[in-house]
Amino acid sequence: MAKKKNSIDLPEWAHTLWEEMGSPDLESNVGIHNGNLLERRHGLRRDDLIEILMDARALAEGNDGWIKGRLLSSGKSSLEVLSEDGKSHYISRDVIVQVVLVAHTRPPYIDDSELLAFERDDMKRRSSLHEKVEKQKSGNDDAHLWG
Repeated sequence: MAKKKNSIDLPEWAHTLWEEMGSPDLESNVGIHNGNLLERRHGLRRDDLIEILMDARALAEGNDGWIKGRLLSSGKSSLEVLSEDGKSHYISRDVIVQVVLVAHTRPPYIDDSELLAFERDDMKRRSSLHEKVEKQKSGNDDAHLWG
């Protein structure tokens, strides 16, 4: 039996994942599908609680076609999901039949200041690492100079 959290019913499998995330307020992160286009917020987001049905032809005989868990990342060709049992699954988009959104746990991308700050800091870190590698490779420190 699912408990009611923020007036959004979570299935039993999702409770532990939700609590491990610090029990974010689900009600404030609901999707908005109607109204002014600029006000709408829908689509999958990082950390969403989801259920994925995979094509039975891609599974070993006797395996359950459902993976239930938290969306960690979404790429062009695959999704990374942290399942209810704590395992990471990398699922090819080619074998996905259906994705069911159970609950959003974060604000939409454009409104997610924590995620935007993370991405900005990550870009700075990557740039710094690239400069360091370039310096070590070439033995000089002028890669940042023009001309």
